[in-house]
Amino acid sequence: MNVQEKQAVDDVICAVAPEGLLAELTHRCPLQCPYCSNPLEMDRVNQELTTEQWIDVFKQAADMGILQIHLSGGEPTLRRDLVEIVSNASSFGLYLNLITSGVLLTREGTKALADAGLGHVQISIQDSDPGNANRIAAYKNGFEKKLQLAEWVREFDMSLTVNAPIHRQNIENVENIIDLAVKMGADRLEVAQVQYYGWAFVNRAALMPTYEQAVWAQKVAEKARERLKGIMAMDIVVPDYYAKTPKPCMGGWGRRFLNVTPSGKVLPCHAAETIKGLEFDNVKERKLLDIWMDSDAFNKFRGTDWMAEPCRSCELKEIDFGGCRCQAFAFTGDARNTDPACGKSSLHGQIVELAKSEAAEPPPPFVYRRLKGKQPASSP
Repeated sequence: MNVQEKQAVDDVICAVAPEGLLAELTHRCPLQCPYCSNPLEMDRVNQELTTEQWIDVFKQAADMGILQIHLSGGEPTLRRDLVEIVSNASSFGLYLNLITSGVLLTREGTKALADAGLGHVQISIQDSDPGNANRIAAYKNGFEKKLQLAEWVREFDMSLTVNAPIHRQNIENVENIIDLAVKMGADRLEVAQVQYYGWAFVNRAALMPTYEQAVWAQKVAEKARERLKGIMAMDIVVPDYYAKTPKPCMGGWGRRFLNVTPSGKVLPCHAAETIKGLEFDNVKERKLLDIWMDSDAFNKFRGTDWMAEPCRSCELKEIDFGGCRCQAFAFTGDARNTDPACGKSSLHGQIVELAKSEAAEPPPPFVYRRLKGKQPASSP
């Protein structure tokens, strides 16, 4: 291949490269959140990619034209090789974002990561009320540790995002949560209504707000977003069950994003393993670019040709791309069906009524997320 041919190939790769890669370094986590986004069957420590394998993944990502790497888990700071991973990934010209619970890092550890090339830290908060925040996460003094980490992030001149999952057991504090993010010095806040798949699906009745609460919280967040322009950017994610149109999940299946699990499986979205029947390639056996460009899992729902009615003839099909495939599978048993969050789905009315009926009842006890299985905790 001559220089011109190689450049032409490189141009094609960069044109279709995903915008970001979510690297789940481990599924281990000290928190036990009832809406945990990790899969129901989590990878064990002896299945995790080695330091060298992760570094190779990031080198491949850089060669593909990927610019952003989101280091996630579980809790990524449980990896003893995290500084080495960050240092190597940074040397490839990648921008690195650490998504963390914020409860394990020390000042020295935070500085080491900053010195290694970490540019961004994303901290999850469970509430603005310390007692309720620690109860939701089932972690003693976690709230205070998160605030301390935010100070260190600013001290070492890294960008800070605060991620605030919203549900019926903290939604009344949404105004205070926004104010807390400002006090933490966040550059960006994500006010995200919990999405009900995976472990959140298990706890749906304990987490589902009323329709009135969801509408009120959205208005509060939108008003704050206008007020805080130039101070803190805000993303707002509404609850699917009360939506009229589905969100374009991951910006469209296999269009902008890929996820590598702790054991090396490559997924089109972090919840894709909930769809039974899909087979996922592994970076231990196949190159990342090959998986992205030509694998059954990524091509299954890529584009619009796979769609059935009413999605196939919908004027929004290249905007919302049919919504969430995982949610469609969870409710209908067929991931090709219309996301029931869409008003055109025959099941839309059913999920709205389901949400309203569950939200009208007292919340059942949380089923906390623990590596050894489901263990119901005391009633909220």
